[in-house]
Amino acid sequence: MNQICRIAVPLACLLTTHLCYADSTTSKRWAVSAGWMHVMPQGKANSTHVTTSVVEGGSYGVGSSLWGSDIANYETNASEIKGMGGLLLNTFIKNGKADPNYKVPASLTTGARSDITGISDYTAQGGMEVADTDTLGLTLSYFVNDHVSLELVGGIPPKIDIDGVGEIRASALSTANTPGKGTPPTYLNGLKLLKDTLITDLDAHGKVAEVTAWTPAATVKYHFGTSGQDKFRPFVGAGVVYGHFNKLKLNGGVEQDLIQAGYMIDNILNDRAGEALHGGQGSSTATPKVKVKTSDAFAPVLTAGFTFDLTDRWFTTGSLSYMPNFNNVATVTVTDTSTGTQLIKSTTKIDLDPLVTYLGVGYRF
Repeated sequence: MNQICRIAVPLACLLTTHLCYADSTTSKRWAVSAGWMHVMPQGKANSTHVTTSVVEGGSYGVGSSLWGSDIANYETNASEIKGMGGLLLNTFIKNGKADPNYKVPASLTTGARSDITGISDYTAQGGMEVADTDTLGLTLSYFVNDHVSLELVGGIPPKIDIDGVGEIRASALSTANTPGKGTPPTYLNGLKLLKDTLITDLDAHGKVAEVTAWTPAATVKYHFGTSGQDKFRPFVGAGVVYGHFNKLKLNGGVEQDLIQAGYMIDNILNDRAGEALHGGQGSSTATPKVKVKTSDAFAPVLTAGFTFDLTDRWFTTGSLSYMPNFNNVATVTVTDTSTGTQLIKSTTKIDLDPLVTYLGVGYRF
């Protein structure tokens, strides 16, 4: 907000000053132009912060389904479990390696509970970057005097591709901790299973989303030279840009990955941690729905360029602009529409920080 004030106050002062001394006989105070605008975002992908409705360290039921292959294939401390539990685990691992569909007897898992950590609140290194784009740019300028102009910059809102970078992974640690003593489920107490779960491979999906960008800007420019004498007139300027992003469409593959992650969380919440560990929908009756939204953004604009007169009214123009600290936040939620439970929420900052080139033809009046 301070940046906006530092830009808006000089703008207002310039306009107010002009109203005091403007010469009504001065001609060609207005100018319009249209041309090719090329946007080159300079920002890099940021990490993604993920929260779920699973309570960190909470106790959840294992359920009637636990696959031997999961014990065999995931990082575990099974070799440290002694006595009856150790003998059983060796059998489960052996059978799981021989048959991927082998399940641990339900008598050992029904009623069993496990403390789950690592997936309630975590940061993943995968993120998003904005691709280059082109659009038709439009400008409207008002000349306060021969050297100072106020300009509005807009154009046709372009559809911007958002590319995925890296992977979103969750490392869930499940520790068997069934209350009581001497019952079959307690034989496995102390068993730890660590699964590094791939939620979605952003690199593999390439373009993960598409969004329409509305980015009007207002600038003050200082023009060197003198109109009517110098055909080529360089200028420099500064201002502010506002960004609004809508019509965001998520890649179908990413959406399906997030729906599968929603099933995993729902299975944990409903005491089916064994199925969550195995992956897939399992017995989940949830109806996960994915929603994506982005925040609005403000940023300063720095610009430099030129105009070249073709006639006293027609001219060509070119400029290079930079918008530092132009970023927004993308928020993705996965909600079970049948219960209203928000299963997953993730946020990531998208750094735009674009360089913008503009080549156009204009007319003064």
